[in-house]
Formats: sequence, C-alpha cells, structure tokens
Amino acid sequence: MTLDREQVLRSAAALLTRKSTATMDEVAKAAGIGRATLHRHFAGRDALVRALENLGIQEFEAALDAAELDRGTSQEALRRFVAAVEPGAGLLSFLVSENQLFEGGDLNQGWDRLDARVSAFFRRGQERGEFRIDLTPAWLTEALYGLIGTGAWAVQVGRVAAQDFQYMIVELLLGGARRSVEK
Repeated sequence: MTLDREQVLRSAAALLTRKSTATMDEVAKAAGIGRATLHRHFAGRDALVRALENLGIQEFEAALDAAELDRGTSQEALRRFVAAVEPGAGLLSFLVSENQLFEGGDLNQGWDRLDARVSAFFRRGQERGEFRIDLTPAWLTEALYGLIGTGAWAVQVGRVAAQDFQYMIVELLLGGARRSVEK
C-alpha cells in the first residue's frame, strides 16, 4: 500500500488545528497509519511541522492566485481572497502560532513572498483611495492574518457559524480599513 503523503499531512493539519499539542502517536492515529510509518516519512514533530508549513504556504499562494487581487475593487478582491483561503484557514491559524517556524535564521522564504503579495494588495488599495493611508500595508497584512486565524478558531470551537466566516472577517477588516471621506 502506497502512503498518500498529502493525505497524511491533511489529517495532521486537521488534528493540529484542533489540538496543537497533539503527539506524533495521535497524528499517526488520525491519519490511519502506524507511528513507525509516520516516522519513516517525518523524522519527528519538527519535520512534520515543516512539511505542514510548505503545504500551508502552497495553499495560501493558490488562494492569492485564485482571488485575482488585481481585478475589480480592493473590497471585491478581499472578499474573493477570504473565500479562497477559508478551506485552509485552520492550517494557517496553526502555522502562525508555531513559534519554531519563525525563530532563528531558518525562515521559509515562502512567508516573505506571501507577505509581499498581500502587502502590495493593501498598498494598491491605499493608492486607489480605497483603504486608509494611516495604517501601513504591513499592519493591514498582519491584521488580515490574525482575523483569518482567529476566525478559523472561532468557527472550530463553535463560537461563530461557519457560514459567517467570510462576512465577519471582511466586514471587520474593511470597517477599520476603509478610508474616511473628509467632509
């Protein structure tokens, strides 16, 4: 039987987004494989988390591509992006809380690519007069990540209905990011 590595990663992501402290035994059980099989593919938790990081970055980049951030208004593009990222929001939430990914000099360059694309989106919105200019694109980027992560968690624990995920994130971000028209 051939091990479907992506399925193992998705099972691990589903478990770790619910229980970030899950053991490798629990991850193996969730994936329907033995611990030894899991360890043959991922030498330990660090290797598993790094593989999840690569998957998360890949999914986030695909969501950015699907959202076509240059098409239409910034608000429309933001709505498309939040819709596209929603299926992987739990994984993103887990990854941004994994300190090991952001310590030391071994930072995955994929994060820089993502940050640059999202920050450029917010900068364009500011240049078009659609977003406030007193908030930096970097801050708006971090705020978006935070809202996606906390939104995923709120849905997962039942504080927010899943169908409200997109609406609540976009409306809260835009309510604070819309440029006020001076009278």
